[in-house]
Amino acid sequence: MPQESSHGVRSAGTHRVVVIVDANSNPFELGCATEVFGLRRPELGRDLYDFELCSPEPRTLMRDGFFTLTGVADLKAAETADTLIVPNRPDIEVPRRPAVLDAVRRAHARGARLVGFCSGAFTLAEAGVLDGRRATAHWQWADSFRARFPSVHLESDVLFVDDGDILTAAGSAAALDLGLHIVRHDHGAEVANSVSRRLVFAAHRDGGQKQFVERPMPDLPDESLAPVLAWAQERLDSPLTVADLATRAAVSPATLHRRFRAQLGTTPLTWLTGERFSLACRLIEAGESRLEMVARRSGLGTATHLRTLMRRETGITPSAYKRRFGPAMN
Repeated sequence: MPQESSHGVRSAGTHRVVVIVDANSNPFELGCATEVFGLRRPELGRDLYDFELCSPEPRTLMRDGFFTLTGVADLKAAETADTLIVPNRPDIEVPRRPAVLDAVRRAHARGARLVGFCSGAFTLAEAGVLDGRRATAHWQWADSFRARFPSVHLESDVLFVDDGDILTAAGSAAALDLGLHIVRHDHGAEVANSVSRRLVFAAHRDGGQKQFVERPMPDLPDESLAPVLAWAQERLDSPLTVADLATRAAVSPATLHRRFRAQLGTTPLTWLTGERFSLACRLIEAGESRLEMVARRSGLGTATHLRTLMRRETGITPSAYKRRFGPAMN
């Protein structure tokens, strides 16, 4: 990649992300991890993570022999990871090498956060750290995964699953969704938005969204939701309803629901609430401490509703969110 990464430049206290690359690993998900966690962020005035690649072998042949990866650290690098991203490979029936599985188990035992993109869920499950836990994987391999790992609660129709210290993504673009979700958790909504802008990628897609939509590209230009989405984003503080969105789109509420499901894989109300919550987070990060004001300016209505959403989406209170991501922390 032409952009400079943070490899080899470690700052004291910086969260350390290590990616294990193994034989036949997928280049795309490796690129996603590098783009989200490995690049320097001059536009933010600071680097977000200390990032490193490691491999059990000095030379790693990537998927289908596309290229050979050399010059990365050995598996010892995984021992100091705060977040460990595990290998994902298309050869799901081939056992992962014991050294890699041992590295995953040790990281889990010492409390590191584990991340699996796409078939990385197979690596985590084979290491035994997913037993009794929630996870997702690419829908194409759902039946195989369930047959091999019946003790794992697989959610095969979502983009990603955040189960606390273990997070999994369905694959391909969902790796970017999960990566941005992690950045949002670690650094707040505004920083995540900055990373997404550099990626030219959607800032937020809810993890519970479907892995695929009925029609990725609309058949007719006038069925695109883009105009009504842009219109709504400029009026989040107004008492918008699904009926208002339908009226703006000049369709019935039922048709609007169908188009949201087909083009975005979600409902109008879920999308609207997500946009309002993201705005509320940015307002808190900017220094607005009055919850009633944040709720009103973001269109969430009441501080009680905001508190409920904050707990559900982040696991912490608005006050804790402010302490973590407010102006004093940026």
